[in-house]
Amino acid sequence: MKKIIIALVVIVLIGLGVWFFMNKSAEAPTPVVTAPTTTTTATVVTEEPVDTTRTVLGTSVENRDITAYHYGTGAKEVLFVGGIHGGYEWNTALVAYELMDYLTANPKVIPSNVRVTVIPVLNPDGLKKVTGKEGRFTKADIATSESVVVSGRFNASGVDLNRNFDCDWQTKAVWMNKPVSGGSKVFSEPESMAIKNYIETHSPVATVVWYSSAGGVFSSNCHNGILPETKTLTNLFAKASGYKAYETFDFYETTGDMVNWLAKKNVPAISILLTTHDDTEWSKNLAGIKATLNHYAK
Repeated sequence: MKKIIIALVVIVLIGLGVWFFMNKSAEAPTPVVTAPTTTTTATVVTEEPVDTTRTVLGTSVENRDITAYHYGTGAKEVLFVGGIHGGYEWNTALVAYELMDYLTANPKVIPSNVRVTVIPVLNPDGLKKVTGKEGRFTKADIATSESVVVSGRFNASGVDLNRNFDCDWQTKAVWMNKPVSGGSKVFSEPESMAIKNYIETHSPVATVVWYSSAGGVFSSNCHNGILPETKTLTNLFAKASGYKAYETFDFYETTGDMVNWLAKKNVPAISILLTTHDDTEWSKNLAGIKATLNHYAK
């Protein structure tokens, strides 16, 4: 009898265990199996990076922006500057705009290790006097009055910006046989101070500045001899473009000249003097520009 009772207890315990296990299994959540997902990242492929970024260097006397436009992403910066004499030398701004258009349309011309910076107008107030426009303009916008065109050489304070830099600076300067203002002190003008700060911050490997009119490529020098790289730059631009190369500008005395100040700062710099006041001589300048960029690709 005792054995029967023990057997019944064991059966009851086993039954309770089976019931408990089955109920717990029923309460357990069914695992969710998720199929692995694949993330696809869309890649945008461009031709060559044109990097048409811009930097506002500062503002003019009349509060117009002085803007630098950048093309390419290399470590060597080659700087081109136009319009230092505003509307009087409007073709120097126009050739700079032509360069900007060319670089946008032909980005592969920029070596991978080069960054091209273009400052098309260093004297926007003087350009506005002659064109009546802010920024881009055409030949049709140029004033017909000679006195207006001449007045556009100076900034809104009446200073010749190319007499305001720190190389032989004088407050009373000359332009050909005419007296002009070099400013109250060296770098007294916001326009010249803007490019001074940019040059000192960025240290370009070479600077090309357009002027008019004489026709030629001129080396920079501020009583410390012509830098070897400046001589190289002068000769290669002249050979490619067909302009004559000059070691000095001695047509008349210049004080406070920008490229000569660059020489004082040990920055290789040349002046390109267009032959007239109304032609950009684009094909000649393009050849010189290409030769310059190829030189710094090495």
